[in-house]
Amino acid sequence: MIERLHPRQNSDLEGHGIAENQLINAWTTGRLHHAWLISGRKGIGKATLAYRFARFLLTHGNPASEKDTGPSLFGDDKNSEMLPNSLDINPDSTIARRIAANGHADLQVIERGISDDGQRVQNVISVEKIRSIGHTMSLTAGEGGWRVIIVDAAEDMNRNAANALLKILEEPPRRSIILLISHAPSRLLPTIRSRCRQLKLNELKPEVIIVLLKKWLPELSQTELHSLAGLSDGSIGHALDLADSGGIALKRDLLQIMEDFPAFDMAMAHQFANRFTRRDSDAAWRTAVEIASRGLADIVISSARKNGLADRGYLTEEVTALSRLSKLAPAQKWIEAWETNNALFARAESMNLDRKQVMLNALTTMANVARTSV
Repeated sequence: MIERLHPRQNSDLEGHGIAENQLINAWTTGRLHHAWLISGRKGIGKATLAYRFARFLLTHGNPASEKDTGPSLFGDDKNSEMLPNSLDINPDSTIARRIAANGHADLQVIERGISDDGQRVQNVISVEKIRSIGHTMSLTAGEGGWRVIIVDAAEDMNRNAANALLKILEEPPRRSIILLISHAPSRLLPTIRSRCRQLKLNELKPEVIIVLLKKWLPELSQTELHSLAGLSDGSIGHALDLADSGGIALKRDLLQIMEDFPAFDMAMAHQFANRFTRRDSDAAWRTAVEIASRGLADIVISSARKNGLADRGYLTEEVTALSRLSKLAPAQKWIEAWETNNALFARAESMNLDRKQVMLNALTTMANVARTSV
């Protein structure tokens, strides 16, 4: 397993310079909204950005405009030259170390709690946790600056918790800021969204994913980096999950089986499916299902668009193989196979079906379509 840093410990963020600049500009001009909704798909750096901004605020204190002592005697604006132009804070600073250790009095993080028996993470953020924000904000900041609240993830709040947060947003205390992290902002109350400044983070570009993967997994080859970046859907978190679950080997072996279609190497298929009979194969199974579904979708994409697979993480020979498969049957047949297999995978999850047999059935469905004459 890859040993990952919690966002409060991670000072490294790539690919979100525009979002950082919005936060810096708001602070610089003294127009820092009391609540920000940081949204985007999971694993792209939303929490990392929130903690970076928390470190920044707790280090630099009041908005720059309130520190302004007026124009320079000589007409030059020396104050602006002193303003920070990034959210970077030395990770060895006292404040950064305290935040990393979850020990800063002016930073409160609201997350799902642990069950009473200590065995599992609770399903929701409770109303009691949200009400504690009001108590925190009623206190004077311990160090005379800002009080920062991070809610991760906001859609985990139950109805009562969401209503409690709404009341806090309606009457925000001075020198307090709430950073809501959301993977699915549409699930939040419209009134909560309307009271927040929106900050949507885009998916990371493949080249950014590769830069980050090199830091976490320096042993990977360029081909493996390219493969993971293509499968990641713009999420470094997802790319690391794929690496953890053996995604590189699963993709290679699955495509090797598909490349032979319409011939079907049953022995190779059984060898591939056998790995899902182990008790510790849950992550590998989810990854294999994702790759199999994606492979079928990409066959359809290949038939519909020239160079449609350019950024999908395939090697040249793999693109050639998928393009060949797209010509063996009408696109509608491949779409039907995609729907059939996805329904099969869903039943396997809900009914606890034999995963090996499910994967063999899915591969057989694909092979049968490849035998269809266009």
